[in-house]
Amino acid sequence: MVGNRAPAFALPRKTTFVPVDFPPPVATSGPRFPLGPFVHDKGTKIGIGLAAARAVSPDHVMIFDADDFVHRGLAALSSSAPRAPGWVVDEGLVYSRSRQAWRPQHDFNRTCGTCHIVAWDAYDVPDDLPVTATQDEVADAYGERLDRVLGAHRQGREWFADHGFPLAPLPFRGAVYHVDTGENHSGKGLRGLAWPLSARVARDFGIPRLASAPAAVGRALDPRELAYTARSVLGRVARRAAGLTGRRAGAPAITTGTDKA
Repeated sequence: MVGNRAPAFALPRKTTFVPVDFPPPVATSGPRFPLGPFVHDKGTKIGIGLAAARAVSPDHVMIFDADDFVHRGLAALSSSAPRAPGWVVDEGLVYSRSRQAWRPQHDFNRTCGTCHIVAWDAYDVPDDLPVTATQDEVADAYGERLDRVLGAHRQGREWFADHGFPLAPLPFRGAVYHVDTGENHSGKGLRGLAWPLSARVARDFGIPRLASAPAAVGRALDPRELAYTARSVLGRVARRAAGLTGRRAGAPAITTGTDKA
């Protein structure tokens, strides 16, 4: 874990906090700010985390945001195939703590950065980069990797493949994108129909259950969310119908050889 300030709570066993004194990415407060400073700030902190990880000689590395969750079976998968190039989480979940509800997320790796389990060698961590390096030193050490796969994730699968590390699809839903926290840079939430948090999902991903089963069902199936889903479906149908009508109206007339002018 890398950050400017250590958490106020006790960290889990085998978790190491690595402090940095990097300046804030922007002068204003709040989770929403331009993408460029976000990528640079996150990428340089991840770069320090990788430098610290050298001490344990890992087979694979997974970059993930502190508020997300990962499947309990990931470590066993890595241990079973230590020489594998890695895996990509292309199927996952989106979860709202406030609603205690979740929904499947396709193309997960395009949505959430907690999505790549990659062979250690793929990051080519410089041997001489100390965990006390400055932000500029970290950026110089990693070069294009900083913007492509440390601070960003959407094109990571393609980048790793181009550099000799083709990632296989993870054979199960491997991660949870945690939204509605008030700290998401994307500002995304979970609207519409969703599944209430079950004991199985909570166990598989280590998600705290903060509401009783009936309360979770009520939040997941809130009438306002049902109405939101209905409006969204009707809106998509209307837009599709308008598009079909427009294409038909713009289609050229077709005549046969027997037609007369």
